[in-house]
Amino acid sequence: RTMAALAAAPALAARFASVRGKGSKKRVAPCRAVSVDTVTDATTGPGVTDPLMLRAIRGDKVERPPIWMMRQAGRYMKIYQDLCKKHPTFRERSETVDLAVEISLQPWNAFKPDGVILFSDILTPLAGMNIEFDIVKGTGPIIMDPVRSMADVQKITPLDPTKSVSFVGESLQILRKEVGNDATVLGFVGAPFTLASYIVEGGTSSHYKVIKKMAFDEPAVYHALLNSITDSVITYVKYQADSGAQVVQIFDSWASEFAPSDFDKYCLPYLTRIVQEVKLTHPDLPLILYASGCGGLLERLATTGADVISLDGTVDMADARARLGPEQAVQGNMDPVHLFANKQFIVDKVHDTIKKAGTHKHVMNLGHGVMQGTPEENVATFFQTVRDYRY
Repeated sequence: RTMAALAAAPALAARFASVRGKGSKKRVAPCRAVSVDTVTDATTGPGVTDPLMLRAIRGDKVERPPIWMMRQAGRYMKIYQDLCKKHPTFRERSETVDLAVEISLQPWNAFKPDGVILFSDILTPLAGMNIEFDIVKGTGPIIMDPVRSMADVQKITPLDPTKSVSFVGESLQILRKEVGNDATVLGFVGAPFTLASYIVEGGTSSHYKVIKKMAFDEPAVYHALLNSITDSVITYVKYQADSGAQVVQIFDSWASEFAPSDFDKYCLPYLTRIVQEVKLTHPDLPLILYASGCGGLLERLATTGADVISLDGTVDMADARARLGPEQAVQGNMDPVHLFANKQFIVDKVHDTIKKAGTHKHVMNLGHGVMQGTPEENVATFFQTVRDYRY
C-alpha cells in the first residue's frame, strides 16, 4: 500500500490544498438517536473543583472510574457518517474549527463520557513542519516527499502552532467552554517514532523496514530526525495545554515494532524527553502514554514519567497492575471487539476490568480505538455501565 501511495503522491499533492484555518458558518448539530442516562451523578456537578478524570489520575478518592474511548469521535457514529457526506475529506473535517468542534461533541452529546477528545489526527502538525501530507479515504496517510537523507531532515522546520495549527487551539478553547467542568478535555500528539515511521516510509507500513533500517544503518540521520520531531512534539503538547487541553495523550502506536532493547535506544529517550520538558513548564498537566502491543514494554514505558500508562489488549489488567504498582495510573483496556457482543457480555467485561484495576488511579477505556461498525447501542451500554458502577 505504501508504494501505491507514493506513486499517487504527486497527483494528490496537486489535488489537495491545505484547509488550515478554514472557517465555516456556525452549525447546529442534529439531535442524537442513541444516548445514555445523562443525569449528573455524584462524581460531577457543582461543588466539585476538578472533573472526575483529573481527580482519578491525581489519586483522589473517587466513586467510580472515569471513562472515555480512543477514536471516540468519528466513524462508528451515524451522525458522523452523515456529516462526511457533506464534508468528504478528513482534513476539512479536522482542520475546520466548527466541524472539528461539532464532531468532538457528537459522542459527548450522545454518551456523556468523562473525557472529550479533540477530533484531529497525529499527522496534523506535519504541514507546519514543512512535511506535506494528506489522508485519503481507502488509502490512509500519504507523505508527499518521504524523508530518507540528512538533507531531507534539514528541510524540516520547527513547528509554530500559532501559525500552522491555530485551528487546533481555537477548537480546544471552544470545547472547554462547551463541556465546562462536566468532563475533561483531551488533546493528543503522535510520538516521535510513530510520526517518523510515516514520514520515512511515506505512509502506512506493514513491517517498518525503511525506518528501522535507517535507525540501524544510518543512526545519525535517524537521531537527527527524531530529535527534530521531538522538539516540535514538545511545542505542540504545550500549545494544546495552553489552549485548553487538560490532559494530553501521546500515541506511540508503532513503538512495539522494535525489540525491547532497540526500543530502549530508538524510542524511549525521545518519549522521556517529551515528558521531562513538558513537565518543566506544565508540571500539573497529566500525560497519558499509549503504545499498541505494549505488553512487553510496560515497565519501560513507566520509566518515562508519564502520569498514565494506557494499556492495550496484550496484557491482562491485573497483571499490569502487579507489574506497574498501585501508584502508576493506568488506562484501559477492554478489547474493542467486546463492544460487538451482547449487552450482558459487555457489562460483565466492564465489571471484570474495573475490579482488576482496583479503586485507585484507573481510567476506563478500550485497549485500542473503537472500531468502525460498532453498534452505537453497545457503546451506550459501555458508557452507562461505567457511569452506574460504584466502588
